[in-house]
Amino acid sequence: MFIALPLSILILIFVIAGAAVWFAGIQLSNMTDSIDTRFGLGEALGGLIFLSIATNLPEIAIVISASLSHQIGIAIGNILGGIAIQTVVLVLLDGIGLKRTAALTYKAASLQLVLEGVLVIMILVIAIMGTQLPASVLFFHLAPGDLLIAAAWLIGLWLINKARTILPWHKKSLVAQASHPKLTRNQINRKKLSTPSVLLIFTCAALITLLAGAVLELSGSAIAAHLDWSGILFGSTILAAVTALPEVSTGLAAIKMGDYTLAVSDIFGGNAFLPVLFFLATLLSGESVLPQAKNTDIYLASLGVLLTAVYIYGLIFRQKRQFYCFGIDSIVVLILYIVGIIGLFLITGT
Repeated sequence: MFIALPLSILILIFVIAGAAVWFAGIQLSNMTDSIDTRFGLGEALGGLIFLSIATNLPEIAIVISASLSHQIGIAIGNILGGIAIQTVVLVLLDGIGLKRTAALTYKAASLQLVLEGVLVIMILVIAIMGTQLPASVLFFHLAPGDLLIAAAWLIGLWLINKARTILPWHKKSLVAQASHPKLTRNQINRKKLSTPSVLLIFTCAALITLLAGAVLELSGSAIAAHLDWSGILFGSTILAAVTALPEVSTGLAAIKMGDYTLAVSDIFGGNAFLPVLFFLATLLSGESVLPQAKNTDIYLASLGVLLTAVYIYGLIFRQKRQFYCFGIDSIVVLILYIVGIIGLFLITGT
């Protein structure tokens, strides 16, 4: 249906769907914050899990649509390319959100974020290892890589949740010194909403995000065909950038209310969750997805590992210094990403 439309119409549909994802993402993050507070879900469940899944609804929709239509290249590219581009979202939050106050990794002083970054790297390494296994190796219609990624994610979340309470080598008095950001006017207004209203708004925003995500995948695939771009190239660049819009809106909102840790945690949490979608892709497509990964997929996964490692160093060393509103680590990440995308174009021959 979409492939028959002119390129100009396809681009218009793509832009409208992207705008819908942006505005729905804002509502998702706002309502997630309200739901977390009302139901006492805690940071791990309400933020690291609930918010990361909510802001990754476009990716979920795209993976579902691509898997059912057996567009495996789009699904893999969106998952692995999405990790790299979502890490670059931290560069935007650093430069635009904080401006000339201090580097984001200086403001977000939390060793739990280091653990979240390590979880991202661990899951990506498992994904890379899973690409080397034979496609015929399946357990209950799932590949070993899918199962190991899901298990690593769940165990990692449990450990991070435990670390948020207390770290064995940390003094309890220091752990208890958590900052509580001021409530913004929007948060105060949301408190006046009834719980059914909050749940209704969240559900509507989730449905809009899912539908817009599906439209992004369909129109994006048609645009890629018009431009003679491979599914992996388009999925890992333009499509991944548009589906990262909820993370941008959520991160800017978190920085605005002074919750810098949440801004970074949302990105790392989402990046750790994305590879879990290989589990879903294998179930829906009926074929092992990871072993079908190409050299470009492994390349993008490695780029995600590299970018995450840079920010882990930034979180540990906490350099306050900035250059043109950006922290040193953000500048390094941006340079590495640009070089990485140039390399991706060279690999694909586009």
